[in-house]
Amino acid sequence: MTRLKSFLLALRDMIPAAAPFVLLALALMAVAYWALQPTPPKRLVLATGTEQSAYDVLGERYRDALAPFGITVELRRTAGSGENLALLQQGAVDVAFLQGGIYQAPPGEPDHDPGLVSLGSLFFEPVWLFYREAAAAEKLGRPTLAALSELRGWSLNAGAEGSGVKLLSERIFELNGLTPSDLRLSHLANTPAVVELLEGRIDAMVFVSAPDAPLVQMLLLTPGIRLFSFVQAEAYARKLPYLSAVTLPRGVVDLARDMPGDDVRLIAPTATLAAQESLHPALVQLMMQAATRIHGEAGWFARANEFPNAQHVDLPLAAEAQRYYRSGTPWLQRYLPFWLSNLIDRMWVVLVSIIAVLIPLSRLVPPLYEFRVRSRIFRWYARLRDVEDALERGDTPPDELLEELKDVEDRASHISVPLSYADELYALRQHIDLVRARILGGAQTAG
Repeated sequence: MTRLKSFLLALRDMIPAAAPFVLLALALMAVAYWALQPTPPKRLVLATGTEQSAYDVLGERYRDALAPFGITVELRRTAGSGENLALLQQGAVDVAFLQGGIYQAPPGEPDHDPGLVSLGSLFFEPVWLFYREAAAAEKLGRPTLAALSELRGWSLNAGAEGSGVKLLSERIFELNGLTPSDLRLSHLANTPAVVELLEGRIDAMVFVSAPDAPLVQMLLLTPGIRLFSFVQAEAYARKLPYLSAVTLPRGVVDLARDMPGDDVRLIAPTATLAAQESLHPALVQLMMQAATRIHGEAGWFARANEFPNAQHVDLPLAAEAQRYYRSGTPWLQRYLPFWLSNLIDRMWVVLVSIIAVLIPLSRLVPPLYEFRVRSRIFRWYARLRDVEDALERGDTPPDELLEELKDVEDRASHISVPLSYADELYALRQHIDLVRARILGGAQTAG
């Protein structure tokens, strides 16, 4: 019980002595937390694409990937990459899928800061030009289209307004000497355009999408619909650097039916993930991890672990994305919950700095503690000195001095101090006895 009482006494004095130090530490950590904002927002807006497009399907997969971390991904369907870029520039969405080459710096401003960053390339997104064999036979006298220049006079759907397909198709047609007046162009969304193609109201359609998009899969297996082969794919890749030459291998669609019957040469921009420059680093980290799980598998045009990567990006690469490509998933996140590992990862440098500042300041705590304990004893020495001064002046009767001394002694007897300072208390009592002896000795002499 005595030990507990001593501990409580020491704690009572230690708390006020250490309070300034603790408050300073808490204030510094609060400022660091406010400045770094280690906790990410719980909501993310992702711009995808048209219904049943590859972007639309992928958006759902990203939403499911981030849900276990408590992040709600709101999907916003759009006309495509053109609208996605506009929404990003307006700050209306946080992240968006973009078609490679869609972003162009303002003329004469190569170092223009768009306020946007790239999280990397996700997959090859081939240009699919599907046409009706019947239309080719009617116009060309054969069921196959050999060159894009042969499209002159055809009815063709070239992507919806606001899509990246419209812009890319214009560049491709221009390289082949085709102007908008040479074609009967329409700009329907992909789903209604497919309906028009299948019912024979248009001759061809062009769109850009991953091969696992439902519309691509369906058209590849539809009798009477043929896929155009870009035999000059390497030349396109040289003319437009954001394009890559890829090959759809023979039989990859359906081995049993040997579809396609030959290798098909295609050109492909690279789909990228772009974000606001202000997007929280923790959300960038989660998006990168999701991208690895979703796009890291082998596909028709890529080897396993080829994507995501930092190649073919039109925007500056986000700092957190660079870190991910260099080091992968943070080490702590492999063993700790996301919220805790993120907090430590974001705060540890600042915490080390704060500790480096606080260690010298912590040396002030023991003197403050000692001063607080000893001041409880030493303040009674002031009254003891007053009694001695009165005794030397001789203007106060001894009885009053003894009464004053008794009051000091009574109060001193109720002082509680830690055991380590008990000698100070005993010294005070001895000094009280010495003064009492002087008073009594002086009174006897006077008598």
